[in-house]
Amino acid sequence: MKELIDNKELVIALEELEKEKGIKKDYVIEAIETALVTAYKRNFDAAENVKVVMDKVTGATHIYSTKEVVEAVEDANLQISLDAAKKVNKKAKLGETVDIELAPKNFGRIAAQTAKQVIIQKLREVEREVLYNEFNDRQGEIVSGIIQKADGGIVVLDLGKLEGVIPLKEQIPTEKYRVNDKIRGYVASVVRGQKGSPQVIVSRACGDFVRKLFEFEIPEIYEGLIEIKSVSRVPGSRCKVAVYSTNPDIDPVGSCVGQKGIRIQNIINELNGEKIDVIEWNEDPSIFISAALLPAQVMAVDIKEEDKFAQVIVPDDQLSLAIGKAGQNARLAAQLTNWKIDIKSESQFREMIMAAQNAEEVEETVETEE
Repeated sequence: MKELIDNKELVIALEELEKEKGIKKDYVIEAIETALVTAYKRNFDAAENVKVVMDKVTGATHIYSTKEVVEAVEDANLQISLDAAKKVNKKAKLGETVDIELAPKNFGRIAAQTAKQVIIQKLREVEREVLYNEFNDRQGEIVSGIIQKADGGIVVLDLGKLEGVIPLKEQIPTEKYRVNDKIRGYVASVVRGQKGSPQVIVSRACGDFVRKLFEFEIPEIYEGLIEIKSVSRVPGSRCKVAVYSTNPDIDPVGSCVGQKGIRIQNIINELNGEKIDVIEWNEDPSIFISAALLPAQVMAVDIKEEDKFAQVIVPDDQLSLAIGKAGQNARLAAQLTNWKIDIKSESQFREMIMAAQNAEEVEETVETEE
C-alpha cells in the first residue's frame, strides 16, 4: 500500500526538530499517530476501532482497523468472523484481535496536513516552554517594557519575547500609564495563560520592587556591604526601608541617600515622587521603633517582649506627625518593625498614669473601709 505521508520529508523534519529544538522524535510520532486516529474518525468512520502505526526509522505510516475475532458478527465495525480473519492472518483464533490495513480515499492528503499541524503545534509548545523557563528564572528581577495597552484596569507590556501584565493591584495608584511609554517593574511571577502561552506578572506596587531598585542604585547593597532588613510601603505615597551594615566604617543610611541625595532621588523619580524614609535597623527594638517613626521625634518606648507590643510616647506637638495622615506613619512603622505600636502624646500618657493612680487610690479606700 502507498504510504499516507511523504516518508523522506517527514523523517528529515523530525530529525531536524530533535537536533535543533530538542523535541524527541518518538514524542512527535506518538502525537502524529494519535492525531491521525482522530482525523480518521472525524472524516470517515467514528465507530471503528482504528490505530495508526508509524515506522520510527523510515517514517512509513499505515492505518489499521482492529477487530475482535468472533463466531457470529454483531458489530461489523468492531468484530470479524474467524473465516474472514484467517484471510488476514492465518493464525487468527477466536477471542483474539486482528489488524486490517485500511486504504481510505483521500486520507493521504488529510494525513499529511495532520502531521504538519502536529509538528507545528509541538514546535510552538517547546518554544513556549523555553520562554516560560527563561522568564521563570527571572522571577525577582526588574524588567523593562513598552506599554501596549492601558485600559480596563490592566496594563499590558511588550517585554520583547513575551507579554507582561501589570494587574490593578500591582499598579501604583497615583501613576498614569500611557501607551508607548517605557517603564520598569518587578517580575512577581510567571503563569501559563490561554493556550499555554507564558505570561509575566509584573509589579510596581510591591516592596520587593523597592528592594531591587535600591540594589540597582546602591553598589554597597548589591555587593552585600549593606543589607535591607525590611520594607514597608503604601505605593505612590510613602515607603520606609530599614538598612544595616556590619561594617562600622559604613554609614548605611548615608550610603543609600548618597551625596546631595542623588542616589535616593533616582529611586524617588522611578516611583514618581513617592516619599522614602531610609532608617537604620537596630537589634534593640526601642531604638529601631523610634527610628521607624521618623520624621516624628520620640521621647520614650516601653517594650513588652512577650506580646511584641511597644508603647511609644511623643511630645504633644509630634503626635499627629508620629501617627501620620490616616494613621499611615504609625502603620508603616509597625509593618517595618513587625511590632504592635501604640502612640500616646506626653499629655495623654500623663493623664493615663494619673487615671491609673486614682483608680488604685479608690481601690485602697474601699479596702480600708471594709
